Amino acid sequence: MRSQQSPGRPRRRLLRVRQRPVPWQDQRPTWMDARPAVIAQALKRAQARPSGNWYVVGAVRDVGGERPLAGTVGGREVVVWRGAGGRLVAGPGVCPHLGAPLADSAVRCGTLICHWHGLALDGTPFAGWEPLPVYDDGVLVWVRLDDVGGEPATAAPFVPRRPAGSAALSAVYVGVGACEPEDVVANRLDPWHGAWFHPYSFVDLRVVAPGGGTARRGGTEGDDGFTVNVSFKVAGRLVVPVRAEFTAPEPRTVVMRITEGEGRGSVVETHATPLGPDAWGRPRTAVVEAVIATSDRPGFAAARRAAPLLRPLIRAAAGRLWRDDLAYAERRWTLRSTNRFPG
Repeated sequence: MRSQQSPGRPRRRLLRVRQRPVPWQDQRPTWMDARPAVIAQALKRAQARPSGNWYVVGAVRDVGGERPLAGTVGGREVVVWRGAGGRLVAGPGVCPHLGAPLADSAVRCGTLICHWHGLALDGTPFAGWEPLPVYDDGVLVWVRLDDVGGEPATAAPFVPRRPAGSAALSAVYVGVGACEPEDVVANRLDPWHGAWFHPYSFVDLRVVAPGGGTARRGGTEGDDGFTVNVSFKVAGRLVVPVRAEFTAPEPRTVVMRITEGEGRGSVVETHATPLGPDAWGRPRTAVVEAVIATSDRPGFAAARRAAPLLRPLIRAAAGRLWRDDLAYAERRWTLRSTNRFPG
């Protein structure tokens, strides 16, 4: 007996061989569907959602060595390390004594020791240094900067729904571009460019619900989304068709969630964190992308055990996509900043 399935939906658990691959230049144009007003309205709705002043600064996996995880958010230097008992500690990255960069300091037994004069910080207020709220969501580290965000503060960030950590494989990619967070978010809210701009990764892409109210909002999800049927290229003509949904749960985050097909429940979270201006006065934004994969296939347990070998491959694949997409975001910012952006 055949399973009941809506037309055009990808079949569950299917690797497909494309019998007659369509040449890149002959695929169906998407420019008429990718209406600037639709993308702009999706971006506007995302920007109107609360963030609680939380910013992603990196991967949880990168915290815990002899150096702190360091970065810049909105022009503010911040450091994160593991204090007593392994708890996360965050605070300004400038030593209150004479301004040394705490990013270059050492962590010893849960204490951050400034390398200029030995001022020691255990995560509690000391000598003018004040800790910042920090949040570990199991994959990413968030820091709350109320003076940068300027919104009503929340006790925790709006973390998207994810597969259970015990049943998932995660990897985090970080890249930096000369643009603002909205340019990164706008890029992700334009799923129509996938097969044209990234033909090495995607084929047979069709947006079946542009901003069609398919996602739910319960504190962690957006109230609208783009639903896409797309095939991920594996090798040669071998592809994996899936249905995915793009939502924006907060102003600087876009989530792609596989809702049907292989890897159902897997998510790709793209977080855009403003860093501050570069030497030429251009804004800089960090793209922190978390790939959180899951599968109910029996062999996925072996993939999880091989995570140390797979994570570099996942990061490399994300880096290839973001090499192109950051160029897209940077050009968007350049056109916007010179009043040449269409629409």
